[in-house]
Amino acid sequence: MSILSFILLLPLLGAGLIALWPREQRVAIRAIALATTSLSMLLAVWAFAGFTGAAEGLGGFKYVHRVAWVDALGIHYLVGADGINIGLILMAAIVSFAAVCVSHSIEERFKEFHFLMLLMITGILGAFMSIDLFFFYFFHELALIPTFIMIGVWGRGEQRQYATYKMTLYLTLGALVALAGLVLLYIQSGAKTFDLVALSQQLEAQPLRPESQSLIFGLLLVGFGILVSLWPFHSWAPIGYGAAPTATAMLHAGVLKKFGIYGLIRVAVPLLPQGAQAWAHLLGWLCLGNILYCGWVAMRQKDLNQLIGHSSVAHMGFVFLGIASMSLIGLSGAILVMIAHGFLAALCFALSGYLWDQKKTLEMEQYGGLLRQTPFVGALLVMAMMAGCGLPGFANFAGEVTVLFGAWDSLSGVVVGTAWGALVIGALYALRAVRRLLHGPIGAQSEAMSDLPHYWAKLPYVLLVGCLLIFGIFPGLLTEKIRGSMDGVVATMEKGLQQDVILLANDTPEWSQLED
Repeated sequence: MSILSFILLLPLLGAGLIALWPREQRVAIRAIALATTSLSMLLAVWAFAGFTGAAEGLGGFKYVHRVAWVDALGIHYLVGADGINIGLILMAAIVSFAAVCVSHSIEERFKEFHFLMLLMITGILGAFMSIDLFFFYFFHELALIPTFIMIGVWGRGEQRQYATYKMTLYLTLGALVALAGLVLLYIQSGAKTFDLVALSQQLEAQPLRPESQSLIFGLLLVGFGILVSLWPFHSWAPIGYGAAPTATAMLHAGVLKKFGIYGLIRVAVPLLPQGAQAWAHLLGWLCLGNILYCGWVAMRQKDLNQLIGHSSVAHMGFVFLGIASMSLIGLSGAILVMIAHGFLAALCFALSGYLWDQKKTLEMEQYGGLLRQTPFVGALLVMAMMAGCGLPGFANFAGEVTVLFGAWDSLSGVVVGTAWGALVIGALYALRAVRRLLHGPIGAQSEAMSDLPHYWAKLPYVLLVGCLLIFGIFPGLLTEKIRGSMDGVVATMEKGLQQDVILLANDTPEWSQLED
């Protein structure tokens, strides 16, 4: 059995144990959740450290594990890792452990919450490591359903039910549109398999017509785009994260939200290069809606969770910009931003959850002087906001700069210039939040605030900040792994575009026929 299967099955085993455990034994339930996610995280670190490149003869994937399921339809349990997803698997495992660490504040239905959270973690990990399209989609849905339940039952605020329904409608619509694109890709390819490696080989030998590629890519872009909150389908995200319990917001905004972008990079771009090229410039303009509009809205927010939520949507604009560049540097930068933002979003929502647990409000004007009252939490907030600004030394800087350089030669100068200028907007709302929360006179809610009490309570926060710093100072730890696999994606994409030129040439009547 592959190490990836152990990483995946440990949280599922924990969910099964919790389902059978007496609900009164809260300590044991929490111990099971912490033990399974910590072991999964350690295995993910081991797999990441041991990943040295593509495995020959396995489509560029390592740690492959295949189990036949429905042979007639070509469906297999099939997991594997390459440079594109090995960093995402690591990030997902670390954020999952951190989310379990901060879930101690749940009071009602403690057992049910931890069961659903481990089920959600299983789905998240499975979605990123599956290289069979059926299970790729299935695991995402497995993670999505607990999200709706956790927000509806354990959510907070007066708009909790409204946020749940809106999030459910948007994400269900996005999932269905994406499913239509995946089914159409399966049918049109003629490969009769959901295996991504076999599907890629089939489409490389017999590529789809450009109009078919454009249609399927459009469906995948809209479907996956809704799941990632691509503007103008973004309005579910800030309100959903604002109403979600802390651990759920960390997992969804930090990790599960990246599924749509990962799907575009893993499936749509390499398998449908002509379709990707046809939509690239429109995507470049749409991502400015994320970067500019959501950044402006974030500047107006008085609630910390709403600011973080709109900031999260704005950051996704840089990922879409990297995809729109259709270049090696831009696509590699998109993956860097995904990983960095996963750690950052989890850290921000963990900190806002800590404030909520103590004071039951996130209105920034009611705080102030928090850095004097809680120096550790205050320092973490400063670092989180600086990372969100793209400050050098944090992983976000490496990703965003790489994306912008990748887009420079591919997209309109107006698009790239606007994206560069939008970085100022991010600095404005982040610095204003730091001023309101941490400096000035001590506010009513800052009085009697207590700092994180002991090392165990500080562990998840330090872990997330440490990852941002490690990958910010040493981005080569990620880029060296990403480049090997991304070279293959770009080569496949360029070959597909060359085949498009050949097809057009073959379809063009000869001059002699035209003269006749």
